[in-house]
Amino acid sequence: MPKRKLNENDVPEASEPSSPAAEPAAAPSKADEPLNATTSSFSAFGLEPRLLRAIRGQRWASPTHVQEKAIPLALEGKDILARSGTGTGKTAAYLLPILDRILRRKNTPVTSSLILVPTKELAGQVTKLTQSLTAYCGQDVRVQNLASNQSEVVQKAKLAENPDIVVATPARVAANMNNGALSLKALAHLVVDEGDLVLGYGFKEDLDYISQNMPKGVQIFLMSATLSTDLEAVKGLFCRDPVILALDDLEKESQLVKQYVLPCGEDEKFLLIYAMFKLNLIKGKTIVFVGDVDRSYRVKLFLEQFGIKSCVLNSELPLASRLHIVEEFNKNIYNILIASDETELLGARKKDDESRPKKKAKTDEGKPDSGVSRGVDFRNVSCVLNFDMPANYKGYFHRIGRTARAGKSGTAISFVIPKEKYRKHKPTTFAGAENDEEVLRKIEKHQKEGQKIEDWTFDMKRLEPFRYRFADALRAVTRIAVREARVKELRMELAKSQKLSRYFEEHPDELAHLRHDQTLNHPARIQPHLKHVPDYLLPGGKKPQDIGFVSLDKPKTRKFVRGKGKKVVRGRSGKIDPLKTFNARGKGKK
Repeated sequence: MPKRKLNENDVPEASEPSSPAAEPAAAPSKADEPLNATTSSFSAFGLEPRLLRAIRGQRWASPTHVQEKAIPLALEGKDILARSGTGTGKTAAYLLPILDRILRRKNTPVTSSLILVPTKELAGQVTKLTQSLTAYCGQDVRVQNLASNQSEVVQKAKLAENPDIVVATPARVAANMNNGALSLKALAHLVVDEGDLVLGYGFKEDLDYISQNMPKGVQIFLMSATLSTDLEAVKGLFCRDPVILALDDLEKESQLVKQYVLPCGEDEKFLLIYAMFKLNLIKGKTIVFVGDVDRSYRVKLFLEQFGIKSCVLNSELPLASRLHIVEEFNKNIYNILIASDETELLGARKKDDESRPKKKAKTDEGKPDSGVSRGVDFRNVSCVLNFDMPANYKGYFHRIGRTARAGKSGTAISFVIPKEKYRKHKPTTFAGAENDEEVLRKIEKHQKEGQKIEDWTFDMKRLEPFRYRFADALRAVTRIAVREARVKELRMELAKSQKLSRYFEEHPDELAHLRHDQTLNHPARIQPHLKHVPDYLLPGGKKPQDIGFVSLDKPKTRKFVRGKGKKVVRGRSGKIDPLKTFNARGKGKK
């Protein structure tokens, strides 16, 4: 180490090295560091230091594939069209470059970035991640979420502060542009997240209006899980020659999923799901996909008969409740989540432009695409159970894409109703099951090379001891019980969401006491004996002990001794008082 001495200003400085070999090599600058597909850390991107500190707080060890490819191109100012599955880091891939630009050119408060999302939940997730990444930026970056249920006056007040980033649905943006609350004159970045869904949910007119009033030179990010015709239409509206990153194919990701199919009767679905969870045939967290909301509560009430807890992700519930359910599920508080594709999970279908599609989203087969399996990031899901098959093969791949993420393995099990067993058990019939075999053939047709759906060889005879219990529980889940359960949970969640929201804002630790897997059955409907499984019912379990011959004759009872147990009480007139006289042998017997 070179010696140090004081200069004429009394400042210590290093002396001349004794030889050229002793001179230390200059540290390479960030600009000299190679940036390629094998980037191992976020620091290689040259992001603003406060963002790097927030990334460390998120415990992101290294960039994902989409982040490695998209962030350098975004920092160069190029338009990007990226296809990548949910949970692969698309949100951070466009947020980090946008936040870096905002922090470096910060001067006057203007709305420079607009993020369009199809649903309220996705808007909440984007806003939350933005706030986490700007945790060390003070007031240098401000973000506003306009997708929540707020009055026009409140939204105007928020936009009057000129937030740097606005997250909203296209309908909300168009409405605020019309009333003059939102101006796009200083817009520098536009993001369309889940681009195929944004157009598919009927926002085409709003997107046209936004594109016509958008200034030139705006950097465009189009993010989606698929490269569909809807996404091509969005691309034509906003950008001409983007860099296309086709990174993750949902069908390719499904190669990490072990896929099984089990043909069964309509009522046998309930018998199988009972056995799977009661005998621990499924390990870890499970998402159970059903056909509609009523079906969700039917399955939940059925499982409650056996003491198996689960929660329903229902689009009718308040936004705060749905977000909390997903968050708690990701924290491993709930292990069984029941969801449906009847309505779009991420945004409740209410009578407003933003959450009800003007035209139903159609796939190439003319059926609605899977809604529950898109947009929300479910973490560490071990198994996807298709209690009811989806309407088309694309919905199937989106569903099973919830498991086997980040290199982990997963399992997908699908119950299929053969044609000859359809409508054979009317209380449990589901109309969508009529085309199960046809959908299964298309799923098998679109499997990648080396990937296939295997038959789940399960001996149904081993479940015979469970049948009487299962039938007893299934009869208790009536239509009236399902309707009452839906109303009961809706009232409970509304009370939590409205009356207690302010309290939980002030006491966030208490939020952990809110549970969404509470019993919805009336106490009279629960049969406690069904909660416990005797050993003799278990496949290969203990057999009932032989207690020998038991006679069918009625056992002899002890004879009543005459004169004992008889009490006679007479009144003043000497007559027997029948109200005070007790005859142990019965009326008229002596």
